[in-house]
Amino acid sequence: MFWDIAPMWIAEELLRTEGFEDVNYVLKPLDQHGSVDNVELDIRLVASAEADMTITDIFSILPALDAGKKVVALGGIHGGCYELFSTSTVRSIQDLRGKTIAVGNFGRRAFVSAMVSYGGLDPRKDVKFLESWDGVQLLTEGKVDATLGFPPEPQIMRAKKIGVSIVNTAIDRPWSQYLCCMAIGNRDFVSKHPIATKRALRALLKAADLCAAEPERVARTLVERAFYKDYDYALQSLRDVPYKLWREYDSADSMRFYALRLHEVGMLKRAPQTLLGQGTDWRFIDQLRRELKV
Repeated sequence: MFWDIAPMWIAEELLRTEGFEDVNYVLKPLDQHGSVDNVELDIRLVASAEADMTITDIFSILPALDAGKKVVALGGIHGGCYELFSTSTVRSIQDLRGKTIAVGNFGRRAFVSAMVSYGGLDPRKDVKFLESWDGVQLLTEGKVDATLGFPPEPQIMRAKKIGVSIVNTAIDRPWSQYLCCMAIGNRDFVSKHPIATKRALRALLKAADLCAAEPERVARTLVERAFYKDYDYALQSLRDVPYKLWREYDSADSMRFYALRLHEVGMLKRAPQTLLGQGTDWRFIDQLRRELKV
């Protein structure tokens, strides 16, 4: 298993209760904020069968499918974890005209492009993008005008009064109406091991429920296992992310929404219907939503 987001980090015991005896973690170094984030590596490891499953954002999954990577989307885990922060002179998407936005990778550039388009600007002409994982620092130094933050970055920025949040995907429509992060699996693994796939996904969904129900306990675990450095930021991140949405929102609807938005702004070459037909398998999440209904 490859671990990147909180439910995966705390799912080992739950996986073992599902019958997995050999649970392996592929660990990555912490960044300057004390968190782990490298979406390209996540997807590459799963696509190459070096890992069986991971959780990552939809707007990075879709470009991977567009590029023919051997991954398949299995089900939404949560929504609302991203925020677009700007300098104090930028108060809305419209104010980003002519500005520079820092994004970590192509997927996040695609996501912000969709935001910019929804706000009435042309992301190919009206804004500039700088792909860098140091967006918070660049914004602090005034070298960019905005950056897309991922936990614990929004929590750190709010606490330190760095920038202004102009889009919060946990509360701002239309983004708050869809799941943003999903479990994906290696295509061959899912095809050959459907029972194991369902059990692993069930463990991840139960872990998401635990994040929602016991954030203090989960935050302590994250710090103890050195996934986060700071307990307070970890706790606030867990409280801010709506982990219960996997029960309420439809995974297929969320994937379709983002596929259409990314295709509209030219970030996907292949037709959304083709990508979704080849790169998704909703049978497990549909079964588990019924089985785990409370």
